[in-house]
Amino acid sequence: MPLSSESAEPLSWSELASLATPEPNRIEGPTSAQATLRLFGQPESNVMVTLYRDHHAWCPYCQKIWLWLEFKRIPYKIRKVTMRCYGPKEPWFLEKVPSGMLPALELNRRLITESDDILLALEQQFGPLGMAMTEPEAHQLRRLERLLFQAWCIWLCSPRLSPRQQVLAREQFQDTARRFERELNQDRGPWLRGPEPQTVDLIFIPYVERMNASLAYYKGYRLRAEHPAIDRWLRALEQLETYRGTQSDFHTHVHDLPPQMGGCWSDDGAEAKRLAEWIDRGDGLGEDEACWDADHQADQAVIALSRVLRHQQRLRDVNPMGAAAFDQPLRCALTRLVRNTPCPPPAGSAAGLRYLRDRISVPRDMPLPAARLLRQALEATAQLDGPEQAHTLPVRDRFDQDPRPFQSGS
Repeated sequence: MPLSSESAEPLSWSELASLATPEPNRIEGPTSAQATLRLFGQPESNVMVTLYRDHHAWCPYCQKIWLWLEFKRIPYKIRKVTMRCYGPKEPWFLEKVPSGMLPALELNRRLITESDDILLALEQQFGPLGMAMTEPEAHQLRRLERLLFQAWCIWLCSPRLSPRQQVLAREQFQDTARRFERELNQDRGPWLRGPEPQTVDLIFIPYVERMNASLAYYKGYRLRAEHPAIDRWLRALEQLETYRGTQSDFHTHVHDLPPQMGGCWSDDGAEAKRLAEWIDRGDGLGEDEACWDADHQADQAVIALSRVLRHQQRLRDVNPMGAAAFDQPLRCALTRLVRNTPCPPPAGSAAGLRYLRDRISVPRDMPLPAARLLRQALEATAQLDGPEQAHTLPVRDRFDQDPRPFQSGS
């Protein structure tokens, strides 16, 4: 829909609320980062599993377990814990798991840590998802995933690489990614093995998703364009509602990775700078970022609106402008979101709007397409005020994302 050339007055909170939609059923509905219980049509008395994962729904090792339980449709409870780079770890969890390690899982009152150990225990209890992790072929694929991870880390996380070292690191990553492609090309379908995603696919998902984002932002490397079989695999995943419920966006990944990885380093090339600018201002990278089926993008603006309305008071409270001053700018951006019409904010709003733009977390807050629309509405509204930016996002931690102000409801 083309943008209207007319300006709109900001809608009131009650007018915005009238446009919102009810929250989906978190217990029986689509995969959701906000869920604390999943039953898949079974009685709660059948629940044998409690998954301890991060509030931000970002931890890659948690995502692997989360996906397995969802694809396998195992009833489970969720308890959410803060990752250390976002804020202090909950004392109750440290009493249970002194290391603070995530994910953790209770199965029949037995506590298990380490994601591979968790998967092995789940397979033993509920049966494998496709090929068992203990099969020799699965072992080979698991080793390949670690080699791909290692090649990515060398390229992304090694500071002060010389131009020659940059070339060598890129070539090493490309060679390993092509090995992954050869495995994907063994079967006619998009998956590593068989007609449906299996555990061996789930093991690759978290870090390939993060490679796709980080290599574009820091290296100007378009993973999906360079590796067609990986693109085909990601496209197939993105048509599955289960995966979409766990998928993050580029903006979240590229700014949450540095404190987790000990730093991510740009090659300072023109393409990296160009793609980073698009990602930072909220535009995303189109199909390089995600290829969600168009049927699932309808009403994404309303989904974004509904999620903001749930937390609007707390979002205003934590904004550097202050709750009262940020009220109208936020309503202007939400009016732009749902009406697709410019809505000029008060003078001095740009930094406050960009502060929120930079702190939307996917999938914690909302699905990827909804977040893209919300970031774009916030940035477009900020541009009507001026170029003032929010404070640069931290790279040693993300304490600006401390979940405590939002923990009374999600």
